[in-house]
Amino acid sequence: MHISPRIDRGIGALAALAFVVAVIGFGAALPGYRALSHPVALLGATGVPHAQAFSWLGLVLPGVLACAVALRLLLRVPRTAPWTLRVGVQLLVLAGAGFAAMGLLPLDASDIESPASQFHASAWMVWVLAFVPGTLLYGLGALRVTGWRAQALLHLGCAVGMVLAAFVLQAWMPAPLAQRLAFAVWVVWLVAALPLAHRRR
Repeated sequence: MHISPRIDRGIGALAALAFVVAVIGFGAALPGYRALSHPVALLGATGVPHAQAFSWLGLVLPGVLACAVALRLLLRVPRTAPWTLRVGVQLLVLAGAGFAAMGLLPLDASDIESPASQFHASAWMVWVLAFVPGTLLYGLGALRVTGWRAQALLHLGCAVGMVLAAFVLQAWMPAPLAQRLAFAVWVVWLVAALPLAHRRR
């Protein structure tokens, strides 16, 4: 099925916009919520006002659209491309599913050790642990394809950025801030991945 390049390029932008607007809007509407003190997941936690709306608009919808971004990238992988490209983009589909799962498995704000909270944490890890190798493998494969250098640099940069934000910087700054840097890396990938794929020579 043919999709207009304009629509194709807008998929990631829509995902990023939905996430950013949901975080800002629902965060502003929740009394006492502070970005530097509270994680994004609190906005969708059980018992929090409008939590279900945030989960669907801020997590499930962007996650589904992220899967669409990755699938559109998969359709552009040449048959002769290195295997790392195809495996990498398949992991990116899994990362999108993990992001959506965070909305379907909300945090229990009253008990961080509860099964519900653990399921949410597992969805977070699926997202991160699929996104990092996905972008890394895609970037390494793209380096070997003529005209794909911009895509390679984007994906390799996102891999490094996600590792730093999700695993390293939490030792040097508040965890909610490091978490937001991880989300920022993901937003950059959402916005840039398909447009760069269209611009390849």
